[in-house]
Amino acid sequence: MTTTSSPKPRAVNQIELSIGGMTCASCAARIEKKLNRMPGVTATVNYATEKARVAYADGVTSDDLIATVEKTGYTAVVPPPPAATAAPVAEPADESRGLGTRLWVSAVLTVPVILLAMVPPWQFTYWQWLSLTLAAPVVVWGGLPFHRAAWVNLRHGAATMDTLVSLGTLAAFGWSLWALFLGTAGVAGMTHPFSFAIVRGTGAGNIYLEAAAGVTTFILAGRYFEARAKRTAGAALRTLLELGAKEVAVLRGDVETRIPIDQLVVGDRFVVRPGEKVATDGMVVEGSSAVDASMLTGEAVPVEVKAGDAVVGATVNAGGRLVVAATRVGGDTQLAQMARLVEAAQSGKAAVQRLADRVSGVFVPVVITLAAGTLGWWLGSGAGPTAAFTAAVAVLIIACPCALGLATPTALLVGTGRGAQLGILIKGPEVLESTRTVDTVVLDKTGTVTTGRMTLVDVVAASGVERAELLRLAGALEAASEHPIAQAVAVGAAEAGPLPPVADFANLEGLGVEGVVDGHRVLVGRPRLLRERGLHVPEEMVTAGATAQAAGATAVLVAWDGRARGLLAVADVVRPTSALALRQLRELGLDPVLLTGDNETVARAVAAEVGIDEVVAEVLPAEKVAVVQRLQREGRVVAMVGDGVNDAAALAQADLGLAMGTGTDVAIEASDLTLVRGDLTAAVDAIRLSRRTLAIIKGNLFWAFAYNVAALPLAAAGLLNPMIAGAAMAFSSVFVVVNSLRLRGFRPLAPVTQGLRSTGHPR
Repeated sequence: MTTTSSPKPRAVNQIELSIGGMTCASCAARIEKKLNRMPGVTATVNYATEKARVAYADGVTSDDLIATVEKTGYTAVVPPPPAATAAPVAEPADESRGLGTRLWVSAVLTVPVILLAMVPPWQFTYWQWLSLTLAAPVVVWGGLPFHRAAWVNLRHGAATMDTLVSLGTLAAFGWSLWALFLGTAGVAGMTHPFSFAIVRGTGAGNIYLEAAAGVTTFILAGRYFEARAKRTAGAALRTLLELGAKEVAVLRGDVETRIPIDQLVVGDRFVVRPGEKVATDGMVVEGSSAVDASMLTGEAVPVEVKAGDAVVGATVNAGGRLVVAATRVGGDTQLAQMARLVEAAQSGKAAVQRLADRVSGVFVPVVITLAAGTLGWWLGSGAGPTAAFTAAVAVLIIACPCALGLATPTALLVGTGRGAQLGILIKGPEVLESTRTVDTVVLDKTGTVTTGRMTLVDVVAASGVERAELLRLAGALEAASEHPIAQAVAVGAAEAGPLPPVADFANLEGLGVEGVVDGHRVLVGRPRLLRERGLHVPEEMVTAGATAQAAGATAVLVAWDGRARGLLAVADVVRPTSALALRQLRELGLDPVLLTGDNETVARAVAAEVGIDEVVAEVLPAEKVAVVQRLQREGRVVAMVGDGVNDAAALAQADLGLAMGTGTDVAIEASDLTLVRGDLTAAVDAIRLSRRTLAIIKGNLFWAFAYNVAALPLAAAGLLNPMIAGAAMAFSSVFVVVNSLRLRGFRPLAPVTQGLRSTGHPR
């Protein structure tokens, strides 16, 4: 008989759940294990963000997932999706408030207990009963969160960090009660010294109230500061969501009506006055102004916009009145997309963290077994119940794996949040590993190294012709054309002064334009146009054109009244910060390669200006992938920076894809990192931030692992007082979170302003 196994259902749906009740990394590991046992379900549970990202097959519902989590002893709900809307961003419940009250009351009661236990001369008659009076509410009420969680886990047949804490503190407290009421510790005048050493004896006269109360207080302190730090770490995402405008002045006919932002629809025209936020992504239809995008992109210099230019929601109008037509609203806006990317990155796990979570999942039962073994070994060795009990309780308390669970998520929370503030969106934790190994960076030319826009870079007037007159007549004629070269000339001419009207305009396809300006019949176009009209081109103009072309510019000739009067050079200029960015990339150990579909002359001119030695020119979009693959076959680890649809495949092929945020949605979707600032120095900052975040994660994990490896043998050997063990355990978690918060101080490398120079021409 043959048997066939039914194929595993394929996970085709995605959902994110907010998980409640987790107290440590082993809680997250347990929930993750339960969810992954469901047919067709793949889940990742993040302790720091308290989120579960679940992929599930058809036939599984969100109610099924929530029910599974609840059966495990925790709560789960589907959170509302992040969107830049008018509704204020609901802040998550501040769990640190309740913990704070519990902590400060416990601390006030615990300090006298510890002082009495540690300073024998202060141990007055019946001091032990005062200690019991002070310590009891700390252990019972202060430690209630641990005891409650331990009981819930016990009912579900599980053990977590709370099990260790609850067992340790209740054991110390219970031993003390036995010694006080049934042993000799309650007699008048009882004293005992505070010592880290193993002391042989029956334990009938020893109390551990200072350990029970001290451990409870120290772990409460760790939880409190951990909750505060986690809240601070997630503040960047909440700040990002709060950037959006809350109301908008919509034009209904010629009447302005203020409505909530969530009532705005695509196509609505709305007014943005100076100082107001742009309500949503749109296109300027009236007015001109400077828009400050620093809050959203980190770019300090306001961008000039006019009719026909796109603007992004949440940026601030710094100048004149604008009328904008909405093109994207709600969850489709760039701000909402940024928020989704940041939240997705914060919810993910690096490979190294998955290992840490697996360790945390099995750590607690192993520690309980080790504590029982420690107790038995010391009792069997004849050291006495005091030494045995002390060592066993210290093992229970020192081993809490909280730091392991916090090592990666807290660094990701802070790192991705800081990146969002600087206009750098990291799509996931696995991206961080790539930035460490990258050694080659492939740069698309147009729109990445260069601005991607044609700009007038040179004006050469013939003998006897005034430069201003040449620019005025040519600019007036070109203003009537939609061609990118014509528009570049028109914009450059308009900056010098107002342009006269044009009559009898004609577009000569493939050659240029002609028309009448101020009574002159003007021609602007290629040398071929002038030759076909029988016009002589002076040698100086021919030389100037050859020089412009050698520099990668496009040259057009200007003639009127039957004579060639001058030459205009137009080019796609190098971004002001590109040369600086290339130097910084080299300092990071990356070899730059310029990749472009443009001709060899233009590519070499751009490369020479920014300092790139390796150039691959005249490649088709499909060939860009082949270039990346060739570099990878040579053993290089490749990062690709691009902005266009034709870069998307190469971005996906590269080991690390960086998309300029000024580029297309296809390129951004294919990339690993998105640079909202649209500046190549942002690529430098993205790699620096990613590497810094990865270094913090590795430091956190080293500390967490080394701490447990070093502390457990000391505790089992009886060399750690339980109270000191509790303080050390709490400190390890706080250290990991505080170490991660150092990323909030990450600063971008200051860009150096450089002049625009002519290199390249349009793609």
